Amino acid sequence: MSGFASLSKPLKPQSEVTVHTLHPTLEQKPRAKYNVPDWFNHNYAISHDAERSRNVSHQVRQDGRRLINETYNESWWNKHDNDVRISNRLDEVDKWRKTLEYTIQDVDREVQTMQSVKEQCERYLEHMRSPLDITLENHVTRDGRKAIDNVDDEAERELKKEVYVIDGIKRQLHQQVQTAFDQIARLNEAKQQLIRDLQDKHTAFAICEENLQLNEFSPNIGYKPDPCRPIKGQITPEEWVAFSKYNKDRAEKEIYESTRLRETSEYALRKRLHELERSLRELEWQKKQTQEEILSNENDIDRLEKAVRDKEPLIKLAMSRQENRHSRPGMDLVRDEVTYGLCDEIQQLTAEKRALEDKLKQTKHAWNILQQQLHRIEDEIAVKSNSVMLESRALDTRRRLNTEITPSTETDRNRQLLNMDTSGLRHVLQSIY
Repeated sequence: MSGFASLSKPLKPQSEVTVHTLHPTLEQKPRAKYNVPDWFNHNYAISHDAERSRNVSHQVRQDGRRLINETYNESWWNKHDNDVRISNRLDEVDKWRKTLEYTIQDVDREVQTMQSVKEQCERYLEHMRSPLDITLENHVTRDGRKAIDNVDDEAERELKKEVYVIDGIKRQLHQQVQTAFDQIARLNEAKQQLIRDLQDKHTAFAICEENLQLNEFSPNIGYKPDPCRPIKGQITPEEWVAFSKYNKDRAEKEIYESTRLRETSEYALRKRLHELERSLRELEWQKKQTQEEILSNENDIDRLEKAVRDKEPLIKLAMSRQENRHSRPGMDLVRDEVTYGLCDEIQQLTAEKRALEDKLKQTKHAWNILQQQLHRIEDEIAVKSNSVMLESRALDTRRRLNTEITPSTETDRNRQLLNMDTSGLRHVLQSIY
């Protein structure tokens, strides 16, 4: 009977078999007796079970270590991937924050401009009261003519025409003031929507930033009940982008509608100045990003150069080992697994070094292109800065045309009301034209 079979059957005591004794006269105490083969089988079974238990334990331990490594690597990569996702999300939210902030600034500037246009129209409307009062007073005065002298002459027709023209101008100014008022209201409404969206973006940015700073050693982490549950009000990334884009597009549409109300030289200068300033900000942002990319590129060049240098001693080692093995004498000069392994290692290391050198060349080429682009951006910034200075100077010059000169004396006021020329230019112009 084998040792494995003996484990499944109980040992049979010797007392249960016929015992032939040499001394039948001696009294035998009843106790269990086992055969010698059973004793050997029992010991073998214990040894076999112990060895098998050790093998199982060893396999379990190996599986546990492998599982620890696998789960650690998987956990590390999962956390790394989510860190990258959070960082990318943080950049996306920050980009929209800046976009909304710039849009709000644009809306504020447009509101101020429209307010200035509205106030200018109101001043013009107020100034029309005096010409209209004078014209109406002339009508009343001339209506006092009697009999044959109360004729519809050229003066009468000119006065009626003047009243018609002044009244038309007043209606246009009234309409312009009302239109500007309505447009300012729409701009403010769009601004409030942008502000609410921007506040939400600030909150989301703070949450993303806090999550990015958390790690497995942070004190304020813990188990949460069903954190992956669907939350009421959650939207898709596409809906999120569409919402902010709608707010931005709406504000830009209102700005566009507002700009259509102001077809003047000053508006053209303002628009051009705004475009130049926005272009200048974009160039400065591009300069900053390019400088950061150049710095990252230089760090990568250092790492690639180090990686190339680190491959060289490994290649020398493998080649030296292979060359030394060529000195084996006689039949010991075997092309064995070591030979193939060293050849594969040399080829692999050489290919890796070549790939690193190629990537190093590409990186240096990209660095050169970035340097050229940086110089180009800096030159363009200098040009745009000069243009902004000139456009601002031109706009300041245009503002002097809209500056009202308040009469200092009663005589100056009367001259202004009567349209009297004190500079002598009217006489010169009349003589020319």
